[in-house]
Amino acid sequence: MLLQGIAAAPGVAMGPALVLKNDTHTVQRYEIAPEQIQEEAERLEAHIRLAISQLEALIEQTRAAVGSEQAKIFESQIWLLEDEEFTGAAKEAILSKRINAEAALDDASKAIIGIFESMEDEHLRERAADIRDITNRVLRLLEGKDARPQQESGAPVILVAHDLTPSDTAQLDRSSTAGFVTDIGGRTSHSAIMARSMEIPAVVGSREGTVQVRTGDYVIVDGSLGQVYINPEPAIIEEYKAKQIRFAARRDELKKYGGQPSRTADGHRVELVANIGNAQDALAAKQSGAEGIGLYRTEFLYMGRQQFPTEQEQFQAYKVAAEIFGKDQPVIIRTLDIGGDKELPYLDLPKEANPFLGYRAIRMCLDETELFKTQLRAIVKASAYGNIKLMFPMIATLQELRQAKALLAEVQNELEWENVKFNRSMEVGIMIEVPGAALVADQLAKEADFFSIGTNDLVQYVMAADRMNERLAYLNEPFQPAVLRIIDHVIQAAHREGKWVGMCGEMAGNLTAIPILLGMGLDEFSMSGGAVLAARALLHQLDRHEMKQLADEVLQMTSSEHIKLHVESRVPAIAEWRA
Repeated sequence: MLLQGIAAAPGVAMGPALVLKNDTHTVQRYEIAPEQIQEEAERLEAHIRLAISQLEALIEQTRAAVGSEQAKIFESQIWLLEDEEFTGAAKEAILSKRINAEAALDDASKAIIGIFESMEDEHLRERAADIRDITNRVLRLLEGKDARPQQESGAPVILVAHDLTPSDTAQLDRSSTAGFVTDIGGRTSHSAIMARSMEIPAVVGSREGTVQVRTGDYVIVDGSLGQVYINPEPAIIEEYKAKQIRFAARRDELKKYGGQPSRTADGHRVELVANIGNAQDALAAKQSGAEGIGLYRTEFLYMGRQQFPTEQEQFQAYKVAAEIFGKDQPVIIRTLDIGGDKELPYLDLPKEANPFLGYRAIRMCLDETELFKTQLRAIVKASAYGNIKLMFPMIATLQELRQAKALLAEVQNELEWENVKFNRSMEVGIMIEVPGAALVADQLAKEADFFSIGTNDLVQYVMAADRMNERLAYLNEPFQPAVLRIIDHVIQAAHREGKWVGMCGEMAGNLTAIPILLGMGLDEFSMSGGAVLAARALLHQLDRHEMKQLADEVLQMTSSEHIKLHVESRVPAIAEWRA
């Protein structure tokens, strides 16, 4: 039997399955007497402190095993346990509802998880796993249980579970865990991130892994294709043994590209940079071989808290990222992109029938000028510490760009008056994700220093296809001829004005797309840190002039499937570097 899930961590794992039973249970719920309220609140607080001490120990264990960046996952969990918006809601429920600590914590957790799981952004949806993880930890402690499910030791097994929390994943014994499969989860979940760091092949979102697999079944996990084979035929086993050998050789080969420039076979230089969500991600991106940051998603600084981050908090976050990459490598900071699926409870935005086409990002910032200027001040001040560039999201008209630049100039003048050092020549660009902006790219290019194409939104807007609607997946495809033509139009319009163009959508790290984008003249490719070395290895084998001819051919084709097949037949190196 073959199950198709989501490729979470590349590689091949084979062995007997160990199915972990779902650890869900009914949380005890009962009323307490008024005189018990204080005692119950103190019981909750005591077990929260105990959970924090366990997480502190787990940080040290994870740091020693897989590194400081992965340990930061648990630092953020401690921060959540210390956040009054979360734990305070549980304590308030004890007081107002007169219920026990377990029920109060469960109620507070479900409310926050519901908010995150309703979001469209995959990265944000996966943050619900952190809330669930710390809630389960405290609940187990309140109930006198061990803080995590037990894993049997012995010969390497394939773990199959409904879900693995970040804590569970961090504590896996790599000597006895060949790979894992979960029913739920996504590629950006922390368990998937941990699996990639620990180099444990993993497939998440299999839906029926715990239903179809039994303990003792022989299982193959293809973490590169998201496939799970249950009791396969001998021929498939032999095929995957050979694939294991090829994957190990590929991984070793990629290491040599770590310190090399991103250059094509004919010597043309492009930038391979990374997308990040916080300052800590910047260090991981640097270590992965990225030559800078192509997209700093600043909205994460605003989320999971009760109030706006201060100017000083933002300044420190931007300054750290700038200093990691220094004066020569870029850090592109996108201004606040809130709205749509990214809500701030403390920002009372009106409910909209269609929020993704509504009052969001730059549209909101141009109204909330004090909020916007606070962020602009932090970015401008940080520009003195590295090669920071600023980028406005969701620009649809030239007038919006001019308004945003006017506010930026106002901030710069104020800081100059205050004798604050900053980079007066900081580049200011825009994201191209609205089709209307793409069509007037020639006008926008006269007043923006650069473009960054946000294909995740651009594709769904061009094709009128919700990217979360699985029935429309055939339309929500970056290789659609209409999408490729509009990307080419944007690049050529910018180049005619002497401006450079990057791309920060998922398409930029797609190995099949890279030859096309190179041929179109894309100057910068921004992707997840883990995709950088494979992209660099592929670029080293591409001739830009040949790719220009390939792009011209593709722009005349009529279907996305034909386009992908044509590119992969013309560029066999894609298969060589694909995980």
